[in-house]
Amino acid sequence: MQIVIIGNGISGITAARHIRKLSDHQITVISAESDYFFSRTALMYIYMGHMKYQHTKPYEDSFWKKNRIELKRARVRSVDTETKTLILDSGSQIAYDKLIIATGSQPNRFGWPGQDLKRVQGLYSLQDLEALEKNAPDSHRCKRAVIVGGGLIGIELAEMLRSRNIPVTFLVRETSFWNGVLPQGESAMINEHIREHHVDLRLNTNLKEILSDDAGAARAVITDGGEQIDCDLVGLTAGVRPNIDFLSGSGVQTDKGVLVDRQLRTNIPDVFAIGDCAQQRTPIGKRRAVEAVWYTGRMMGETVARTICGAPMEYNPGHWFNSAKFFDIEYQTYGWVSGASSKDPQERQFHWRHPEQYLCLTISYHKESRVLLGINTFGIRMRHEVIDQWLTENRTVDQVVPRLGEANFDPEWYRHYETEIAQTFTSKAEKVV
Repeated sequence: MQIVIIGNGISGITAARHIRKLSDHQITVISAESDYFFSRTALMYIYMGHMKYQHTKPYEDSFWKKNRIELKRARVRSVDTETKTLILDSGSQIAYDKLIIATGSQPNRFGWPGQDLKRVQGLYSLQDLEALEKNAPDSHRCKRAVIVGGGLIGIELAEMLRSRNIPVTFLVRETSFWNGVLPQGESAMINEHIREHHVDLRLNTNLKEILSDDAGAARAVITDGGEQIDCDLVGLTAGVRPNIDFLSGSGVQTDKGVLVDRQLRTNIPDVFAIGDCAQQRTPIGKRRAVEAVWYTGRMMGETVARTICGAPMEYNPGHWFNSAKFFDIEYQTYGWVSGASSKDPQERQFHWRHPEQYLCLTISYHKESRVLLGINTFGIRMRHEVIDQWLTENRTVDQVVPRLGEANFDPEWYRHYETEIAQTFTSKAEKVV
């Protein structure tokens, strides 16, 4: 059987590896981005000088031939599901028996005037990193950068540019950074932290237009307040969307992403979709129908491999988890903690923040049953398996707070704050909102 996977990110490669473990099927992985799989989350560290590109490849180049996984550098133009054929940009064709669509995401663009100028880019692909090296090599050739969009990619780009002493203006449309995801106290702390790193953070500010110089490159932006900000680079980081345009006319049903069931099957027999480009027909719990997250992509890859190899299983990601880094602050979230602008009326939150350091913790729980809903930590590492068990067992907040020390994952020489957190929770009811 010939299995073709479009996309060599974490989803597609995990699928390929597990199919090989489980079978002797022919496997071909097609990618237009790179010859070999690399860790996309490490792109920023290449620019910052912490790593080299070859360090981001988890497997030696010989791994693929050794494991009989054919890699093809090409772009798929269209899919003919009736003849089970892929048409490449070159005009050549590839036949398949089973097709896995794992094409990931592409940066959002919202029709801003000037968004297609030179020196305007996103930060998603290896090609974006190469463009950034050209557009912003140093502070002499890039006097100022403007970043549009207040999410994780935006703050990563800000950190990257500041590592080369490039001045950054950060346009965030929300009234506080990422407050659709973070509670008020956490979002306010990150506002402070961004500004402490000499980033010109402009809250409640939208991009209106990007101005061009005589060479067709960005020279300034105009905000919705009418201000002109001169710059040599515009980073568009206002989220991503599934990369599925090539499926037009294929018969594969799409919405925001490729519509799939719990076994990651599309409406077309023998066609599957996984990772950032897949959209659950029925969202799982409180999860979004499209999840552009590394670990869920890996889980989908293993799930679809088992299904294709004769041991069908449903995609079951369990309790929500994610992690990120805001400059120097590590962030982890377990379960569900509502953001300041999206709080559930049945949710209560206890927030603790260190009086001097950038350390904080938010515990979310149901207001009537007091059952734990989720925990956010900033600067305090927690054990995933411990909190995951608490969520599974429906522990109450009153049971969890005295036992926070069991979940602490910081090294023994780090100072722990569970006693202070518990005292605040017990003695200061006004902290619970």
